[in-house]
Amino acid sequence: MSLVVSSLIKEFGTQKAVDDISFEAQAGEILGFLGPNGAGKSTTMKIATCYLTPTSGKVTVCGHSVEKEPIEVRKNVGYLPEHNPLYLDMYVHEYLQFIASVHKIKGKKQRERVGEMIELVGLTREQNKKIGALSKGYRQRVGLAQALIHDPKVLILDEPTTGLDPNQIVEIRNVIKQISQDKTVIFSTHIMQEVQALCDRVVIINLGKIVANSDVASLKANQKETKIHLEFETTVNPDAFKTLEGITRIEKLGDLTYELTSTAVKDIRGDIFRLAAQQGMVIVGMQKEESSLENVFHQLTLNPTNSE
Repeated sequence: MSLVVSSLIKEFGTQKAVDDISFEAQAGEILGFLGPNGAGKSTTMKIATCYLTPTSGKVTVCGHSVEKEPIEVRKNVGYLPEHNPLYLDMYVHEYLQFIASVHKIKGKKQRERVGEMIELVGLTREQNKKIGALSKGYRQRVGLAQALIHDPKVLILDEPTTGLDPNQIVEIRNVIKQISQDKTVIFSTHIMQEVQALCDRVVIINLGKIVANSDVASLKANQKETKIHLEFETTVNPDAFKTLEGITRIEKLGDLTYELTSTAVKDIRGDIFRLAAQQGMVIVGMQKEESSLENVFHQLTLNPTNSE
């Protein structure tokens, strides 16, 4: 495995930011690492990139311990943090040359590698501009290029498409797909469409603990709640539906529209229709909300102490 996290704990004083988590990521895989703000995602990624040390537990990158072999880990990992740190007064090509030299890439090999990265992330026209003059989208591309300049086996991306327009998001997605063919990519985001478009597998963390670890299809299939939207011909008393199996919540959306939330395993739309007919309620519209990652994420991470 390219990345192995085992029984990882990170404490800041009395606060346990990461609470005994374990997961793995392998070569050629894009792993979505998800969770609400403050869940412990960035802390975990900073430990995996040697920015923070764990309180206990173990993290290895390509077989190297982040505590015992941090130099070897840094050789094998590329990191684009949420807040992309760049030298704004440097030119794009100059900055990438500098980063290459930090990784001891010199001479002809350096020129070739910088050129390859500029082409890969679409910076050809901007390579002679100062980074400070670039848009947010192009700065993200520079950050991605610096993370890739030393050809790492593991790439860790923390919210890489934040603030980008739809066209830029598609372009960055395509780059990530391209480079993932021979690398392990750990990808953190709050945008579920990106997870569905990019990720092979998903790990969801909440309050420092892992609450899901599976492929995307299985995660959607395990949705615990179903929402059904109903529209009636005339005013009704929706409390009658509380007698149906699995109904946990009835919410009024409009004068004649309601949303029913059910935890029943079976499809209860037939039961809803029959009960409405018995009660003399005419349904003019019924729609079952399709299973989605947004719903699953909400169900797994919603709790009284975390409303983000």
